[in-house]
Amino acid sequence: MTPIKHRNKNHKQRFVVQYKVFMLLIIFISCENQPVNSSEASEKSENTLPNILLVIADDMGKDAFPNYPEGQEKPQLPNLNNLMAGGITFDNLWTYSVCSPTRASILTGKLGYHSGVMEVEQDISLNEESLHDFLKDQTNGDYDTALIGKWHLSNTITDPNSMGVDYYSGIIGGGVSSYTNWNRITNGERERVATYTTTEFSNQAVQWISQRSKPWFLWLAYNAPHTPFHLAPTNLHNQGNLSEDETMIEANPLPYYFSAIEALDTELGRVIESIPNGLENTIVIFLGDNGTPSQVVQSPYRTRRAKGSIFQGGINVPMVISGVGVTRKGEREDALIQSTDLFTTIAQMAGSVILEKYNSKSFHALLSETGVDTRAYAYTEKSTDGNICYTVRDAQYKLIVDADGTESVYDLKNDPYERNNLFTNQSPTINEVRNSLFQEAERIRE
Repeated sequence: MTPIKHRNKNHKQRFVVQYKVFMLLIIFISCENQPVNSSEASEKSENTLPNILLVIADDMGKDAFPNYPEGQEKPQLPNLNNLMAGGITFDNLWTYSVCSPTRASILTGKLGYHSGVMEVEQDISLNEESLHDFLKDQTNGDYDTALIGKWHLSNTITDPNSMGVDYYSGIIGGGVSSYTNWNRITNGERERVATYTTTEFSNQAVQWISQRSKPWFLWLAYNAPHTPFHLAPTNLHNQGNLSEDETMIEANPLPYYFSAIEALDTELGRVIESIPNGLENTIVIFLGDNGTPSQVVQSPYRTRRAKGSIFQGGINVPMVISGVGVTRKGEREDALIQSTDLFTTIAQMAGSVILEKYNSKSFHALLSETGVDTRAYAYTEKSTDGNICYTVRDAQYKLIVDADGTESVYDLKNDPYERNNLFTNQSPTINEVRNSLFQEAERIRE
């Protein structure tokens, strides 16, 4: 009889174990089907949204930027070189030839012809929808936003905040007379500052980033290397022990200009290093707002075809994008892009599904794909005391229409620095090119 009792006991033990396993499965399945707490879902969503850092250098053309063929001398920029090695270098970005219209075009997604900002001292309308507001609207408020550095879109010190910028700290006007003695505006409050502007803007950026608990968009607008040409702090550049005598600076401003660019690169590296997890969840966009000034522009550009002109030296500027979501590493991109396109592109980085708005067409797909269908034409313009000239291009040809009606046509594939005006010897083919580009410009300006 003993063996029979032993078998019964084992049978009961197996039943108990199976029952416990069954109950654990029921509990597990029940937990899996429970609704997710909305705050937890929101937190998870926010954790997957990238931080976005938009960096603008003031008066820095392709001839002063590494990885571009223009220019015989280059500043030493290890941090920008790292961004280029880990991301995409863009060859065909057009901005405006001076800073305020470029900034307005990025902020609104509109060309100056439509926003009313076509000259340096024209104020932006506070009724315009800003990129900061659009970003928050598209993400249901998931982003904190800031603009640190140069504003130069109006003179009222509360305007950045009025246009949706959560935190503003910087220079409200076009520049400073001294990089170490200037007025800083912080959310409508004015304060005199003696810290080198590039360092102070970086300090502000590091501090603001450190205080964030949700995804953020930071527009970091350095005023460097804009005039006055000067020697940056020695620990921030590699140009050596240059004289700070004004006569020496005026006689040879290029190394001083480079010192300011190198200081910008050094301080930008400090900002990037301060970001928790670095570029694992942050994307960086770096560009110049217009071409290099005539005093320091290098060949193949000409002094009268640099900043302030709508020739390539004034409007075709450097841009690099690197970080999370950029799967093309160390590549170049020749798609046509204009500064307005950053409006929808940045919004798409944050999850917006809107590809086009106003004069902005997103190129977000280029960050991970080649051969993407982007814009067929790029356009920009310049106004001087209300006299407007403009230019429009396609993949090969460029039309310039001066304020007096004079026209010129260039073949940018075979003549990238605009030496040969094809319109001086008109042919049926060139007339057809001119007419096509002219009609496109008329459509854009409707």
